[in-house]
Amino acid sequence: MMVEFEEVYATGDGGSSLWCSKLGAIGTQNPFENSRSMSTPVLNNQRRSVAMERTGQWIFSQDIATDIVVKVGEASFSLHKFMLVAKSNYIRKLILESKETDLARINLSDIPGGPEIFEKAAKFCYGVNFEITILNVAALRCAAEYLEMTERYCENNLANRTEDFLNQVALTSLSGAVVVLKTCEGLLPMAHGLNIVQKCVDVISSKACGEAAFPSRTPPNWWTEELSMLNISSFQEIIAAMKSRCAKTLTIASAIITYAERSLRDLVRDHTGNGVKSSDSRDSEVRIQQRELLESIVTLLPSEKSALPISFLCSLLRCAIFLKASSSCKNELEKRISAILEHVTVNDLLVLSFTYDGEGLFDLESVRRIISGSVAKERNVDVFNGGNFKEVYSTAMQQVAKTVDAYLGEIATYSDLSISKFNGIANLIPKDARRIDDDLYRAIDIYLKAHPNLDEIEREKVCSVLDPLKLSYEARIHASQNKRLPVQIVLHALYYDQLKLRSGMDDGIVPDAATATRKTLNADVSLIKENEALRLELMRMKMHISDLQRSNNNSNNSNNNNNQGTSSRGGGSQKKHTFFSSMSKTLGKLNPFRHGSKDTSNIDDGVDLTKPRKRRFSIS
Repeated sequence: MMVEFEEVYATGDGGSSLWCSKLGAIGTQNPFENSRSMSTPVLNNQRRSVAMERTGQWIFSQDIATDIVVKVGEASFSLHKFMLVAKSNYIRKLILESKETDLARINLSDIPGGPEIFEKAAKFCYGVNFEITILNVAALRCAAEYLEMTERYCENNLANRTEDFLNQVALTSLSGAVVVLKTCEGLLPMAHGLNIVQKCVDVISSKACGEAAFPSRTPPNWWTEELSMLNISSFQEIIAAMKSRCAKTLTIASAIITYAERSLRDLVRDHTGNGVKSSDSRDSEVRIQQRELLESIVTLLPSEKSALPISFLCSLLRCAIFLKASSSCKNELEKRISAILEHVTVNDLLVLSFTYDGEGLFDLESVRRIISGSVAKERNVDVFNGGNFKEVYSTAMQQVAKTVDAYLGEIATYSDLSISKFNGIANLIPKDARRIDDDLYRAIDIYLKAHPNLDEIEREKVCSVLDPLKLSYEARIHASQNKRLPVQIVLHALYYDQLKLRSGMDDGIVPDAATATRKTLNADVSLIKENEALRLELMRMKMHISDLQRSNNNSNNSNNNNNQGTSSRGGGSQKKHTFFSSMSKTLGKLNPFRHGSKDTSNIDDGVDLTKPRKRRFSIS
């Protein structure tokens, strides 16, 4: 809104002066569209002549020669002392306190607003019409204070006129207050001292809360676009004032989101990466300012975890990684994302992972810390609820597991993703949080396909995060025919199918059934290991006995050779009694069937053994 404030000066009889004021509105428009018209760039050697020409157009009398030149920056104004002294106590003191008898030049280069604002202040001293608008009222108020054009020195002076305009026109609307506050950014600290900034902040915060509750025009959040014109310090003051007025969290969050998207447009809102390169060496003032701006925005975020959408938080975190923000800034964003990770999508995680140009991956440590924080939160909740350490995870954790597995499938195609990083992210999710491992199997298969040069051991490492017992029937069929998988995984899948067929289990895999099957497989493996150990022990005993027998035979042969002469002189050969032969005889005596089934030593002599026993054949 641009407002016209005209001052009309007329000289009447008796030297009395008549002042008239007129306020009027001339429509609504963007206040900053014509702001550059206030200061037209002029070449240095032409500035003085242009200023002298403009001054000559509005000096009320050409008959009285000018007696003082006021220099403001590179512009010079030829004026009359008595006209300036009548309104400005500061100029009066300069003239009176000057050591020169006739001061002809003064320098006011440090006046707020520069030459354009001094020109309007001089016009006020001469009573010439000029415009007070929301674009220049703050500068005029500061210039009036600088020149001491206050009511203490002269009635209805410039300071009073600008104060009236501020209170009655500029600060009656949110848009006007925002424009005035924007112009105060170049007038600090004087604007703070004159309470102009605080007045603007109070008006903006009050009207913003009212607009959020009862929108007066469409779209309902139009006022957030207005606030995005301010610098971060002014925006921080407004957010603090809104919080002190107990504004709703969603209202504050809406203002912060719009401000971040407008002030960091190419980093937060634009996900195409156009114009932003990860290898951009411009660690210049622009990037430094963006980094400081981002860190300031993060400090303003409301504490409620559901106040901000997770997509916005992920965008801020990627921006923080790209700008190399402080660790505290990144940790705060990671903590907020992990608290609501069940609402994350694959695209949100991909935003965190890829550079703006999409050519490579960021360091995935942020993603790892976010997932770890979510898992730790889940376990802390279980402990708080009574120390239930059963491996039963909430629906939120199961959703996180599903999202992470799908995310692994998306990043698996990149050659710079190592096995350790891939497995590191997959192992962050507890195994029991996955009801089915089909998504994880898909990610592993994509990784193996994208890395064809892996050897058998490396492929087994990739597949070590997979539980073949938790694959669906379709996934097991695919795995049994997948030549990229290690043989061990294929055998597990086939063995589970056979076990399922024998036991008559349904194809739907539930955690209890999978656990029971896993215990059965573990028991079978243990039994096989025990049998193998026993078989090895028997083999060792058998070999030991064979060695003993060979040694005994060798000793017998040597003894026979030594005793051959003695045996022949004794009238016949005698058999040497060995340990095994003695034991055999002893055991043979204890065996009632030592002669076999045909032993007849205990049968009476009257029995005819030549006749066969009569048998009665029967079909019974």
